[in-house]
Amino acid sequence: MSAAKSHLEKLPRGLQVALVLGFVALAAFPFFSTDFYAQMVARMMILAIFAMSLDLLQGVTGLVSLGHAAFFGLAGYALAFLTPEAEPASLWWTLPAAVAASGAAALVIGFFVVRTHGIYFIMVTMAFAQMVFFLFFDNKALGGSDGLYINFKPNAGVFDLEDKRVFYYFTLAMLVLVYFFLRRLLFSPFGRALAGIRVNEHRMRAMGFGTFGYKLAAFTLAGALAGLAGYLWGAQTGFINPELMGFHMSAHAIMMVILGGMGNFAGAILGAFAFEFLLHEFKDLPAIGDFNTGKHWQLWMGLFIVLVVAFAPRGLLGVLDRILRRKEPRDE
Repeated sequence: MSAAKSHLEKLPRGLQVALVLGFVALAAFPFFSTDFYAQMVARMMILAIFAMSLDLLQGVTGLVSLGHAAFFGLAGYALAFLTPEAEPASLWWTLPAAVAASGAAALVIGFFVVRTHGIYFIMVTMAFAQMVFFLFFDNKALGGSDGLYINFKPNAGVFDLEDKRVFYYFTLAMLVLVYFFLRRLLFSPFGRALAGIRVNEHRMRAMGFGTFGYKLAAFTLAGALAGLAGYLWGAQTGFINPELMGFHMSAHAIMMVILGGMGNFAGAILGAFAFEFLLHEFKDLPAIGDFNTGKHWQLWMGLFIVLVVAFAPRGLLGVLDRILRRKEPRDE
């Protein structure tokens, strides 16, 4: 299957209905669950925003980054530094400031990394991310390895984010806004240019497109959106540490995108939810004799990802599409 055909950019009618039903289910979920599970789903939605930001790079533009978590963590640290110890900071200026900080970092780093290609791009993004990671890990003034606490959720004025249900719906609103923004972007001239770069960058250059500028813009926007997710993560958990910038967090985002299906942001959402669900399920596996199966959840997750790549190149979204297509003739 070609790179172009392995991407499910346009959602068939059945998947559009499933997506709408999914958003309706998310909106109704807090009324039928405990606070614990509502906060778990809110965390999944935050990771879905993070996965969509990476999908803009990996699925749309064809740039595989192993350092995307650096921008996720930077926004969380920005919130921690901007929040006073004795009172909450305003949402209306800390959120743009944190997102702008991540976007500015992505712009600076991207200026260097988008000049590279292939394996070199992957390695350079990881190298920059490791530099940022150790900058915070080894510096006590920035929190060191212990990280920083965020004592208050941001103050929104008109609504109280300290209320768990309010925070849940604010996160859902951000998820919906980011999804529709990226879907609109995907089919804009800018998004079509990014898709062209993924398929054949040399041909795009021959047609007169300045691919460096397009890739740098995509890298910067993806970093800013990752910052939005990192800000929400810090606000929800009340804690931020360098591990959120590490290689493992970037690798998790890549697995979410692959698991759900690249090139369609609904796939990134599905992949984030599926990854977090499977992570908890694998961690809770019972021990078999002296072998602690739950402790080796990475092994089972890795095997599952391999199976998805081998038998479902379009990810879980593609599998769902095939199931819905098979049911259509029967319903008629």
